[in-house]
Amino acid sequence: MRALLVVDVQNDFCEGGTLAVPGGAAVAAAISAHMNARANRYATVVASRDWHDPAGTNGGHFAGRGEQPDYISVWPVHCVAGAQGADYHPALDVTLIDHHVRKGQGAPAYSLFDGLTYEGSSVPDLLDRYDVTAVDVVGIASDYCVLQTARSAVAQGLGVVVFRDLCVGVDETTTAAAYHLLERAGALVAVSA
Repeated sequence: MRALLVVDVQNDFCEGGTLAVPGGAAVAAAISAHMNARANRYATVVASRDWHDPAGTNGGHFAGRGEQPDYISVWPVHCVAGAQGADYHPALDVTLIDHHVRKGQGAPAYSLFDGLTYEGSSVPDLLDRYDVTAVDVVGIASDYCVLQTARSAVAQGLGVVVFRDLCVGVDETTTAAAYHLLERAGALVAVSA
């Protein structure tokens, strides 16, 4: 069985957000169209959201007072639990998502596999319940959380396809490097059509 993993399609990562990735809103709409057109392809659809604590640095993930973010491992405040920036982008049709994962609660977390479902299940346990052996990975950002989610899926022994037309990266160079790394790890980087 195959699952769709939708990574961090949130307001703060789309145009107008605190860590906006150009093209995020268009990717949100394209993912919705993909889910609608291929609903029968997937045993389940799982979506993640950064869900950071409102206080503190979340284990050094947020820049502290007087500290400048390096945009590699230390970031401006984003996707704070319960805030509008942490909401899914409105172009993402959440009615097509079966399970929701929150990650980064008090600590850095880039992979969807780092989170837990609303019910408290780990992602590997959830996928096991559906007999999932392969995943398609889409979302934001190709060179950060999509990369780490796909790497985690490969490490779990799953067949992995990353749909580059349903992802958007922060930077062209780091996105190309991420896709190269994934291909070397055994993932397929392809176009959804």
